[in-house]
Amino acid sequence: MPEPEQDVVTNLPRPEPAIRQQAGSAPGTTVFGVRNVSIWYSSFQAVTDVSMEIYEHEITAFIGSSGSGKTTVLRSFDRMNDLVPGARLEGEIFYRGQSLYAPEVSPIAVRRRIGMVFQKPNPFPKSIYDNVAYGPRINGIRDKHQLNEIVEHSLRQAALWDEVKNRLGTSGLSLSGGQAQRLCIARTIAVEPDVVLMDEPASALDPIATSAIEDLMQELKARYTIVIVTHNMQQATRVSDRTAFFSVLINDESDTRTGVLVEYGPTGQIFQSPRDPRTQAYVTGRIG
Repeated sequence: MPEPEQDVVTNLPRPEPAIRQQAGSAPGTTVFGVRNVSIWYSSFQAVTDVSMEIYEHEITAFIGSSGSGKTTVLRSFDRMNDLVPGARLEGEIFYRGQSLYAPEVSPIAVRRRIGMVFQKPNPFPKSIYDNVAYGPRINGIRDKHQLNEIVEHSLRQAALWDEVKNRLGTSGLSLSGGQAQRLCIARTIAVEPDVVLMDEPASALDPIATSAIEDLMQELKARYTIVIVTHNMQQATRVSDRTAFFSVLINDESDTRTGVLVEYGPTGQIFQSPRDPRTQAYVTGRIG
């Protein structure tokens, strides 16, 4: 009889937020260890030879031009690329020391621990309450009192409770863009993930809603590890502890573009004293 999925990935130590490293200090616990990762979609190589460490209770930003592999790498952390026909990964990604792509690891179990917030807010066509309660119900929670507590706690963490507490029965589709994105964040954290991945979570929002999402990220990193893809360099400087700059290798013969990690380090260093001239050119706006 196969092992339960939760035995494969979910029963891992989760240190208390109080022991996390302060931003700018030495790195804390490694959450993801990426070793020489290349990602292919059938015969097309989207990313080549990425190696990096993602640390606990930090916000890590991926920046770079379109087509440089930022989202492809992000989606490899929760195995979303597995859903793309022909996708394959070479190299290794370790999650808290365990191989994320080992044959015995269930992608479904991975996604219970590693949540994703997408670029465009995507509330389910359900009530606000049912949007947040959806994941816990899927995981077997049926007790109404427990669900009520989870919904309120998640909405409070997402800084949305005070705005919706009197209309939990209304459709999640009725919310503004910024509210809808915070609802999606509440839905993600309702299942108590270890990591929250965010793929340009504020790109479709106005400046006020963007500021609210950025403030929320700073609050959430005390409980979660966050990795964000952003095209907004100012946003990366405002919210992230570390930044990874991706660029593109162009093969003129085959007319293909492959993403490559150029430089990775503390955000202040990446923007103020980058070591690679390609990073310097990008962060100063000489290339886009």
